[in-house]
Amino acid sequence: MKIESLLTIERTRSNQDIGSKRGALELLAQVIAQDLPDIEADDLFRRFLARERLGSTGIGHGIAIPHCRISTAGGAIGALITLTQPVEFDSIDGEPVDILFAMLVPEEAHDEHLKNLAALAGALTRSEFRQHLRDANDNSMLFQAAIS
Repeated sequence: MKIESLLTIERTRSNQDIGSKRGALELLAQVIAQDLPDIEADDLFRRFLARERLGSTGIGHGIAIPHCRISTAGGAIGALITLTQPVEFDSIDGEPVDILFAMLVPEEAHDEHLKNLAALAGALTRSEFRQHLRDANDNSMLFQAAIS
């Protein structure tokens, strides 16, 4: 899986001023819904919250990968935001989160879902990759850092 197959510049937001986990998830849902009109922001937000109730998607190092399944004919969809200030996310390492990469996968794509999550988590655990994302100070730079 290549990140550029999941992400678009329209679903990339740099240096967002959000003060909570809930606010970050709501922003991700809005960003995705603005780019993909077949997806409703409120429904997506509820799906993100439901997934978080099962266990935090904070994987450590200031990273979270909120994800859920959606009924869509297309493939996996991603969105990326960075925050100006980290927010508490109940991450496995206890660190607050400032990079969130959301992923939506079709309901029937079970193997694809797990492979994409593993590949994305692998990329995000590289410290130099995380630093490039954090150093990006506009949407375009963040998008380029993510797909490089």
